[in-house]
Amino acid sequence: MHRRTALSVSAALLAAAPLLSACSGGPRPGTAAVVGGERITTSALQAQVKDVRAAQNRSEDAAELIQATPGLDRTKLNRMIQTAVLERAAKTAGVDVSTKEVEDFRKAQLQQAGSPAALEAAALKQANLAPGQMDANTRFNLLRDKLFEHYGSQDKALAELSAAAKTLHVEVNPRYGTWDAQQIVLGESQTPWISQVTRPEQPPAGA
Repeated sequence: MHRRTALSVSAALLAAAPLLSACSGGPRPGTAAVVGGERITTSALQAQVKDVRAAQNRSEDAAELIQATPGLDRTKLNRMIQTAVLERAAKTAGVDVSTKEVEDFRKAQLQQAGSPAALEAAALKQANLAPGQMDANTRFNLLRDKLFEHYGSQDKALAELSAAAKTLHVEVNPRYGTWDAQQIVLGESQTPWISQVTRPEQPPAGA
């Protein structure tokens, strides 16, 4: 199996529905960010946040989970932008992840967790993931790991990701912070792409 290089586990992404819609200009009312000429709408962003808040409210640890995620909108937007950057860099490198790979990894996670409820609870607590966001987050992590393996070096892969970020000319609504293409992170999110190294035989529930 591939060795997994885990990325910031704080912000997970994404619902299956499209998050971007065509846009010819920069941020405007109703726009959270513009990435490669495509809008990430505030409604799409808030849908991500709403799904997580709903999952948190269903938890017996609701108050603790909500208190621990005051900047959830910024965290979600950060990952939404990072996803667009990752997809661009992966396309350039000729790297992709199949549906079967996502399904197989999720099965391994489920086997480790013991039950769907336990896996969902861990994903929510560890990575701010609503149940409907878990498959997309798994794809994100697998695609990132393949990209790192493709370049054979974390530094090289991050350089390519930074280059992809710059070509996408990301613009962010100031209410969410400032995008740093060099660090590939949204302002106050302060979440590095690499935080630890794990093996696929023992996948963290939220990774």
